[in-house]
Amino acid sequence: MSVQFCCLARHHGEIAPTVPTLVHYTPALAVGFTSVARAGVVLGAESEAIAASLLDAGIGKVFVGEAALRDAGVIDRLVRRFGAQSVGLHLPVQRQAVSWSFDTTSNEDFNVVTPSLCEPTWEVLRADGTPTGIRALACAQAMLRRGVRSVLLRADIADDADLNLCAGMVEALGEALWIAPLRDPAPPIADWIQYGHATQLALPSALYGRRQEWLPAALSPEQRA
Repeated sequence: MSVQFCCLARHHGEIAPTVPTLVHYTPALAVGFTSVARAGVVLGAESEAIAASLLDAGIGKVFVGEAALRDAGVIDRLVRRFGAQSVGLHLPVQRQAVSWSFDTTSNEDFNVVTPSLCEPTWEVLRADGTPTGIRALACAQAMLRRGVRSVLLRADIADDADLNLCAGMVEALGEALWIAPLRDPAPPIADWIQYGHATQLALPSALYGRRQEWLPAALSPEQRA
């Protein structure tokens, strides 16, 4: 198993010339445009117009966020204009909450308690962290069909259910999928690799610097790059 890493930078000051990097969008990005042009830019709630302006300015790839949830046609238009290799999808996700309800009509002698979900699933979050109810895997697959080549999924993978969901996403999306932490400053990256089968990880700069710590010992030096 080959494991690849890139740095998920908070600002252009964290972009190093020799390090593959994605950087979160801020309006101040233009100040360091020379360095930003080498990185992919990750959008939150920013509009299609912002995505287009970055690509027009020479950014290699833009990961569209909430704009794609509001209007899936954003992806179609950007892919047609700039090419599929320039457009990615940014999906912050969390475990979807399970609610319970009473089914009072199935049997006159007793009530049945019914869960809203039969199995754990991740749902997509808006940029402000509020849930959308949109299932992450279905959303990613729909956008891949529209031409997206890369999906950056940000999740706090903390237990066996999350690791199973991670492994399922890796199996379904393959090389299109990059996985990054959402909020957890100290995620169990080794478990993501061993049990979640994650092979492409985008890590904040502090974690990126420690990336060799989490690699399985059996990997060759080439696989540890």
